[in-house]
Amino acid sequence: MGLFDDDVPRKSETAEILVGQDLSRLSEEELSERIEALTEEINRTQKELEQRSTIRNAADAFFQK
Repeated sequence: MGLFDDDVPRKSETAEILVGQDLSRLSEEELSERIEALTEEINRTQKELEQRSTIRNAADAFFQK
């Protein structure tokens, strides 16, 4: 730890990603982390959509008998 470490703003580990956020102030590392986080969120959302589709299809098949 340096003498002036308290002066350096600390990046939040749980920073919220906002759609449309100004990206001009982010470093290349922060942009890469943002892409990774967004990709993980897309994958999570797609998985949820697939699960709901599976449930809906099962319900449709059951009630059409």
